Amino acid sequence: MNDQTSTQGGSDMLLVDMGNSCLEFGLVRDAAMIGHWRLSSERNMTSDELALKLRGLLNGLLDVAAGGERKSAIRGVMAASVVPHLDPLLGEACLQVFGVSPLFVGSPGVKTGMAVDYKNPREVGADRIVNALAAREVFGAPVVVMDCGTATTFDVVSAAGHYAGGLILPGMEVALQALAGRAAKLPEVSFAATDDLIARDTAGSMQAGSYWSSVDGLNGIIRRLHDLPEYADALVVATGGLAGRIMADMQGVDEYRPQLTLQGLHLLARRHFV
Repeated sequence: MNDQTSTQGGSDMLLVDMGNSCLEFGLVRDAAMIGHWRLSSERNMTSDELALKLRGLLNGLLDVAAGGERKSAIRGVMAASVVPHLDPLLGEACLQVFGVSPLFVGSPGVKTGMAVDYKNPREVGADRIVNALAAREVFGAPVVVMDCGTATTFDVVSAAGHYAGGLILPGMEVALQALAGRAAKLPEVSFAATDDLIARDTAGSMQAGSYWSSVDGLNGIIRRLHDLPEYADALVVATGGLAGRIMADMQGVDEYRPQLTLQGLHLLARRHFV
């Protein structure tokens, strides 16, 4: 283990999922998550600003560093990032607040224990590997993870337990934003569940169209995956910030686990911070 990832007397672990839309944090103590927070992935954030936000989030749960003193009980920070420019900011903020440097999934020395069948394994996002790992460990294999965020991704784990590959498509909110941006007379609307199929105004029509095309399209992809003999019985697990908005109409989803990525990071943290 890297010397920078441990502190004297540390007992807690911080998990960080760094996505394009938000930073998600989980604080684990004695195998239980005692805190869970989300921050916006602000493009112009500084390490000092992130350190200040971390102190505020963890106030009362940890003796966080103040005035340059190291008082944190954190023994390790495990992170999965798809936003490379934020990686050094998280590293500097963790050093300020906890006196430790984070370990990033995909970095040398971080072993996931999952074979990757991609032509170039380094192309697979860290969050996708972590999701696949968590799903395999919790539900077995084969298994499929549908992650609904800035992008919607499907990650497929083979019966052998390998990361077999997957699909990537525009996220539900991204598609709506692109529609409004390319059509001068269409307003910006948020993605939301709707019971209406035939709406009576423009905003409602956009919401109905985006919602039902997403639901039917994603259910259709799941049906196609299940048509493959090797994945006919694969469990489908949904996660991601937008997944909860469509779960009521996702007949193809077997399990909804909004904190699946943090679960996978927790598995890796337990292996690396001993």
